[in-house]
Amino acid sequence: MSDVSILAQQLTRQRMRRYLLTGAAVLAVITAIALDTKVVRTGSGDDAQQGFVADRYGQQTFPGIQQDVTARAVEATTLASALQAGQQAAAAKYGVGSPLPVIPVKLKGVVQPGQMGIFPLKVAGVPETIHIRLQTGPAITGTDLRDASGKIQFGDFTNQIEYQNAGAAINRAMKDAVLDKLNRDALPGKTVQVVGVFRLLNPGNWMVTPVSVEVQ
Repeated sequence: MSDVSILAQQLTRQRMRRYLLTGAAVLAVITAIALDTKVVRTGSGDDAQQGFVADRYGQQTFPGIQQDVTARAVEATTLASALQAGQQAAAAKYGVGSPLPVIPVKLKGVVQPGQMGIFPLKVAGVPETIHIRLQTGPAITGTDLRDASGKIQFGDFTNQIEYQNAGAAINRAMKDAVLDKLNRDALPGKTVQVVGVFRLLNPGNWMVTPVSVEVQ
């Protein structure tokens, strides 16, 4: 074998060793990255640590809202009289927030035929000029539950999107806890005991978002 052939073989073996060493180094780096990488399941506790998780927030927050609304709810007949006597005074006494306060209310009424999950209620002692409706889903609109206590503020969140998502998530949590067990088709004609809130857009029109509904 010539000297040239021997030299070529030596160079080839050196290149192979370099390739193997480089490959081993790359593999070691990839392995280290894989070992240091943590898979986070969406909705898990670790996921919550990465940022705002709306549904987790809703589930955690709704029970406190429910308790607060239940403790402050005023009888519908008392509230109706107060609103007729003076809207501003009634809003200041019973409501939270301005210029459109959210008012907690409790009532017992007979469910009237409704549409799209919204049912008028006939409440004894409340003037017929006041129209009370109960929203039962499947879609729950508004942010009345989020704003009911006055303790949840825009500044608690990173941006407007998170603030809106918080309201929607609280509505979903309420729906899961309160409304999913309701047979909506069977509600008309039934008497219900309701605790909930409504935003005072019009003193003669209450759209109640419930925190509890008992069918009697």
